[in-house]
Amino acid sequence: MSKGIAKTENRRKRVNVIWCLLIIISSVLIMSNPGRAADLGLIAADRLKENPSDWIIIDARPKGAWLSGHIPGAHSFSWEDYTRTDEKGIPYRIMPPKYIAGSLGKMGINSQTPIAIYGDADSSWGGEGWACWVLTWMGHQGPIRLLDGGIQAWTEKNFSLAVGITLPSKQAVYEVGQNDSVLISGTGIHTNPDKYQLIDTRSTWEWIKGHLPKASHISWEKFYKGKNKSPLNPAETRALLEENDIDTQKPAVYYCTGGIRSAYAWMVHTLAGLPAAVNFEGGTEEWNRSSF
Repeated sequence: MSKGIAKTENRRKRVNVIWCLLIIISSVLIMSNPGRAADLGLIAADRLKENPSDWIIIDARPKGAWLSGHIPGAHSFSWEDYTRTDEKGIPYRIMPPKYIAGSLGKMGINSQTPIAIYGDADSSWGGEGWACWVLTWMGHQGPIRLLDGGIQAWTEKNFSLAVGITLPSKQAVYEVGQNDSVLISGTGIHTNPDKYQLIDTRSTWEWIKGHLPKASHISWEKFYKGKNKSPLNPAETRALLEENDIDTQKPAVYYCTGGIRSAYAWMVHTLAGLPAAVNFEGGTEEWNRSSF
């Protein structure tokens, strides 16, 4: 073998070794930092208005609000239409991934599609956060953007709204890559009492009536601010948690009644770039029906 060929072969081997090391390192980083969307961020109303064709838009408000007026091209994706009472009588349980995948496909969404989500942090009890969490749980690989300020930010700029049904330009096949690291069961909490910090995002009255052992209380409404109810920024989120004696280096479990409000808090936590958090999707409805 000539020296030139030998050098080329050695270089090729080194490149292969480097790529293998990068893959291993990436895998370790992913495994050590579960519970995080691959590409979750905010998008401003102006940017969404300028480039609407770059995104498939999801309206996370109740379907009635969507029918009354929505951002042009937006599809309805309300938690009320994608939860049910399960075989154990626990309400607000999320539909199976295949069912959700089928609905997303009918909207023209596949796992790589850039998605822009909006709500109003009000009528849907933070349903836009739930939609972000669901897509993360489904293993969505494309960018997920939350409209900063929600429908309020859109209408205050006098941008137009559409009325009626939105039809997709074409259907797609959504391949599920289920990411169970972003949710936890009551059993998972019960068997690991010291692993997580529990954060109850319900109202003060609900909290007073009863809550999970060792939980702290931070209402989900404290995770947004201003007239448009924009999510707290990273510094504000960290400050909120620290003010409530939450160790931001320890995994956090957010919960409410059925995983909707807590998913909003999970979303803000994740947007802040903090260590991984999970959503107790079953919430107090599951906990209270368990025999712990």
